[in-house]
Amino acid sequence: MRNKGAIILVSVLLVIISLYYLSFTFVVHNVESNADEYAQTRFEAMNLKVDEFEKIHITDSLTKRYLDSVSNKVVYSLFKKYTYMDCKERELNLGLDLKGGMNITLEISAEDVILALSNNRSDSTLNKALREATSVKSQQTGTDFIQIFGESYNKVKGSNSPAMASLFITTSNQDKITVKSTDAEVLDYISQEYEAAIENAFDVLRKRIDHFGVVQPNIQRDVAVKGVFHIELPGIKDPERVEDLLKQAAVLEFWETYNAEDIYDKLSEANVLIASIKEGEKDKLQGSDNVVAEENAPAVENEDVVFDENEIIEGEDTTAKATEAENTDEAKTNASGSLFERLVSQVGKYQIYGPVVGFAKEGDMQSVMADLNRESVRRLFPKDLVFAWSFKALPEEPGYYQLIALKKGKEGGAVLSGDVVTNANQEFGQNQATAEVTMSMNGAGSTEWARITRENIGKSIAIVLDGYVYSFPNVNDEIKGGRSSITGNFTLAEATDLANVLKSGKMPAPANILSKEIVGPTLGQKAIDSGLNSFLIAFFIILVYMVFYYGKGGFVADIALVVNIFFIFGVLASLGAALTLPGIAGIVLTLGMAVDANVIIYERIREELRAGKQLKTAVSDGYKNAYSAIIDGNVTTLIIGIVLATFGVGPVQGFATTLIIGILSSLFSAIFISRIIFVTMMDKDRKLSFGTKITQNLFTNLKIKFVEKRKVAYIISGALIIISLASLFTRGLNPGIDFSGGRNYVVAFKETVEPEEVAKALEKVYNDLPVVKTFGASNQVKITTKFRINDKDADNLADSLLYVGLKPLIKEDITMDDFFSDYRQSSQKVGPTVADDIMSKSIVAISIALVLMFLYILIRFRKWQYSLGATVALMHDAIIVLGAFSLFYSIMPFNMEVDQAFIAAILTVIGYSINDTVIVFDRLREYLGLYKKREMIDVMNEAVNSTIGRTINTSLTTLLVILAIFIFGGEVIRGFTFALLIGIGIGTYSSVFVATPVAYDLLRRKKKRDDKKAVK
Repeated sequence: MRNKGAIILVSVLLVIISLYYLSFTFVVHNVESNADEYAQTRFEAMNLKVDEFEKIHITDSLTKRYLDSVSNKVVYSLFKKYTYMDCKERELNLGLDLKGGMNITLEISAEDVILALSNNRSDSTLNKALREATSVKSQQTGTDFIQIFGESYNKVKGSNSPAMASLFITTSNQDKITVKSTDAEVLDYISQEYEAAIENAFDVLRKRIDHFGVVQPNIQRDVAVKGVFHIELPGIKDPERVEDLLKQAAVLEFWETYNAEDIYDKLSEANVLIASIKEGEKDKLQGSDNVVAEENAPAVENEDVVFDENEIIEGEDTTAKATEAENTDEAKTNASGSLFERLVSQVGKYQIYGPVVGFAKEGDMQSVMADLNRESVRRLFPKDLVFAWSFKALPEEPGYYQLIALKKGKEGGAVLSGDVVTNANQEFGQNQATAEVTMSMNGAGSTEWARITRENIGKSIAIVLDGYVYSFPNVNDEIKGGRSSITGNFTLAEATDLANVLKSGKMPAPANILSKEIVGPTLGQKAIDSGLNSFLIAFFIILVYMVFYYGKGGFVADIALVVNIFFIFGVLASLGAALTLPGIAGIVLTLGMAVDANVIIYERIREELRAGKQLKTAVSDGYKNAYSAIIDGNVTTLIIGIVLATFGVGPVQGFATTLIIGILSSLFSAIFISRIIFVTMMDKDRKLSFGTKITQNLFTNLKIKFVEKRKVAYIISGALIIISLASLFTRGLNPGIDFSGGRNYVVAFKETVEPEEVAKALEKVYNDLPVVKTFGASNQVKITTKFRINDKDADNLADSLLYVGLKPLIKEDITMDDFFSDYRQSSQKVGPTVADDIMSKSIVAISIALVLMFLYILIRFRKWQYSLGATVALMHDAIIVLGAFSLFYSIMPFNMEVDQAFIAAILTVIGYSINDTVIVFDRLREYLGLYKKREMIDVMNEAVNSTIGRTINTSLTTLLVILAIFIFGGEVIRGFTFALLIGIGIGTYSSVFVATPVAYDLLRRKKKRDDKKAVK
């Protein structure tokens, strides 16, 4: 075997890299296990008498407190030191469907930008043109709204209507448009501002997300739809706050500041006052704890006691059964009410200076600000003083943030708004090794900026975005002309970040929420359990089957499969890719398809052994002759994965990512890992077998006349296609809200409920009958409603009505908050715009996949008849799968909605079917070259017969895998796996009875035409 040493080296490196990246996941799991154990121990020490819900609430709070305390402590050392947060950022990501959290699709609307840029929003012609453009845009997906607006304005304007330029010219944009500007120039200006708004929105949204406390958030721009962003926030606890913050327009401001020495005496007074207030609260709470600790106290036994999370945490240090953690410095700090124990004047080399009045840990920021904003404390400070935190932590003291003292202007706020900034860039200063930021302002801003800098020479001006201070440069001199240079030993990355912040002030419009999905951790945990169970069962099935069928060769294949799985998870961790439920399905499907490469190789080796070759020669020739089929088959499936990754969003991308990684990893494992094991075994004269007594000669010497039976196959396929098309045209499909737009809720009751009863209860509040289906267990339902889906402001109303409608079915008196936390497992909203975009993307994805399949086969086989035969088979498979979903969606006891996951299933079926077809075509091409004098029909029959063993083995193992997922994988992906079951079965059938016969008929006709021409 050539390059054996290089392959071993690459394998070892892959193992080391995978171990390195997966090690962070194990470290995080260990720390979080300690946190859970700590929370349980502390709760037991409190001796509180609370119900199960309150217990969970308290222990969750204690767990969070523990993790906050270790967030910036070193928990792992490997080449360098890593804090808990460092490890958390490097662990294997879990998607929303596994971890719970929030998925939001936002849009920076061109219509909103046009209104924001206008100097007269109430102009009748402007608003009439916008309504006309919105109507036209709804019928023309993918068109430019600003262009349509221009056409609509010309269409609706009257003789007395103002010129377009007069509606948009302001004092701040006179250098870009004038009263003499043409409509085309105005539209070009609007387009530029819209592009700038989109660019700035991406940066602003990313910075806002950083302050949600979410680890591994994900934000992506939609490549197909301008102005749309897809945001994933795993583990988010406060979705309403997230919505409010993400929807806001960017607020960039310039503030004057106080110097620390001007107010530090007042801070000292505040420290004494806060300590006194805290001591009083502590004494009061301690008395409350003593009451709770009395086991026989009737007030606790007979009354509903509500515990405040903060009170429990602050008061727990007074309990008799204290744990070891209470003796730590951190526990003492938390027990104390002193402000200066949380807000310090020095951290390492950093001391208070300029407007910086102190430093605090991230976990203390909220409590420090809350204490400083107490009404009694506020009276100690000047009325124009405002405190704000720095956006970034200290570079050399991670976890510590600066508290900045801002000064209100004459109008009670910032002295200058960010909308006066016309441009900002990062660059290297002259004769400097560090970067700086240059900023320019419009005319009005330049005049005001000159006044502000003149009055603040020697002081700092704070640059504030969304309430966080990004920089506070010192003013050296009055700045005229509006062009400023901000220096401060910036790295290029820091200068770029600050420049982006300054440009964020140009974002004129808020973001609109097009869709949102909230997944509760309970549903997520069920998905994890179901997904892992199906994964383990499917994996076990494959391992057993390979040993059963191929003996010791199967055992080697199993080793390669285990290594393959290890590599897949290692690569996922190294790329920071999120593991989703469809992703787990992709891995399991990859397992089934990974067997294919081993099967092709082993079947080739068995053929060589039956031909009388020695073992070493048979193994070498078997691998050599299998390469072509393996590469062709996997490249076609890889194309599908790339198409999915490019055009899919959310779960489809998760599936595509694992599919691509899995294909590449399985190729390496099957071709190289197994080969090295075989070579090593043969060098040591170990016995090798590629079959058992039962399977050794299975599927050999078959003489089935497949091609002769093509007319029967045509009739069967034709009948299935006619039935499918008839159902599609009459019954249609059952579109999920991904395609129709709507709201989905998953609600879990304490007892079994009837879907009809739930639907009738909700019809009273929604004035429309929603679709309600049992979802998994008999006490859990999935509710789909289109209630006011086009109304941007109806989200909270829809949620409230869900609570009102279902409350009579709940046998206990609960609040709305309790309903959302205990009963509502998930919610999802998809607006019609997103639905249209997904539909168009799906059609494009399937079309591109078919074209790429056709071209690849044409290039590889050099005959269009093969390409057409394969394409016909693919369309045959897709139509029948669609037809099955049309026929059975109202019959099957599980969800058969057509959504993004279904599109992933269709494309996977196409990829699998083409893989199967290419294997047959590869053997056919080989045999036609070897047996040129034989009749084509005989050669084709022999080619198909020779691949039957491979076809059945691969299809059987894959179907067993999918069946395991279908049975044990949970309700969430049952419709997805049902599509795969049908598709893989039909795909196996079509590669033998559709693709090959069609190619034969086309090649035969060509041969007849060629023969006629030769006779002439």
